[in-house]
Amino acid sequence: MGGTTFTYDYSSPVAPSRMFKALITDSKTLLPKLLPQFIKEVNLIQGDGEAGTIEQVNFAEASPFKYVKHRIDEVDKEKLVCKYTMIEGGPLGEKLESIAYEVNFEATSDGGCLCKMTSKYNVIGDFEVKEEEIKEGRESSLGVCKVVEAYLLQNPQVYA
Repeated sequence: MGGTTFTYDYSSPVAPSRMFKALITDSKTLLPKLLPQFIKEVNLIQGDGEAGTIEQVNFAEASPFKYVKHRIDEVDKEKLVCKYTMIEGGPLGEKLESIAYEVNFEATSDGGCLCKMTSKYNVIGDFEVKEEEIKEGRESSLGVCKVVEAYLLQNPQVYA
């Protein structure tokens, strides 16, 4: 099994602990609320949100995918790092076995944060993932970050 890794950063004026709570520890509640046109619901299949948890994200009708399942590999609430792996659904199938993600929130000098996101595409056979093929998924992830950021800026008491 080969793989290709991509990394990208997202800067936010919101404190890293608030972004971490919104995007990682409470995403199953917050994302369907903020993005009902894309995310129908997030269900815990097993576990409690910590390492070993499996969650299923069910997408709204307009989505090109019906669902994805993620396995939480690590959640470090002190270092604000989360590692998880897409193990079923979405773009997985004949060419991709899984996609491993690492999301790290670091404080910046202005009180905001830098969100560093790494994705490793574990391919089947000799398939090669090209950056232009993942552009839509990356832009979708960044769009989610921007929606969450706007919500947190409008509601400074949330996750404070």
